[in-house]
Amino acid sequence: MWFFLVVIVLFALGAGPEPQLLARIAPGVVWVAALLASLLAMDRLFRDDARDGALEQLMLLPTPLPVVVIAKVTAHWVATGLPLVVLSPLAALLMGLNGHAALTLMLTLLLGTPTLSFLGALGAALTAGLRRGGILLSLIILPLAIPLLIFSTAAVDAAMMQLPVGGFFAIAGAFLTGSVTLLPFATAAALRISIQ
Repeated sequence: MWFFLVVIVLFALGAGPEPQLLARIAPGVVWVAALLASLLAMDRLFRDDARDGALEQLMLLPTPLPVVVIAKVTAHWVATGLPLVVLSPLAALLMGLNGHAALTLMLTLLLGTPTLSFLGALGAALTAGLRRGGILLSLIILPLAIPLLIFSTAAVDAAMMQLPVGGFFAIAGAFLTGSVTLLPFATAAALRISIQ
């Protein structure tokens, strides 16, 4: 959360006193800051559990492993993604966005940050057994997050130009639905592989 705020404030200060420039770069800056902030916390999602043996104990529970993955990702999102959504009106204010664009930014973050958490969980599961998997995690996750980044920033751009944004929300919702339904199973399989 602090990383997100620091990046937004530094961009607002570094871009100078031109409100048009700030508003133009705002969607990309906010979304890149959100992506990097979620990656910072993602590195240790499963690593500590893999090191101390808790992951093996979770696999022995009668609860299916994908349900455990959903619970961990939900907890991660509440700790990292939800604060970004709550702080997005402040970020929009700092970047000079109008009210409609600020609301669109908040809604895209509300739809997009859970998707980032599920994508990050897959990368964290693949790198859980590695000692320094942070760079590999970034290399796995960043290409997968690019379509979400493109459509979310395009939604805010469209809102700034008073164009319809429903299609962008539908695409972000499709990303979220796909990640919630498919990625827990892929993450559970990756965890089983990384433990062996």
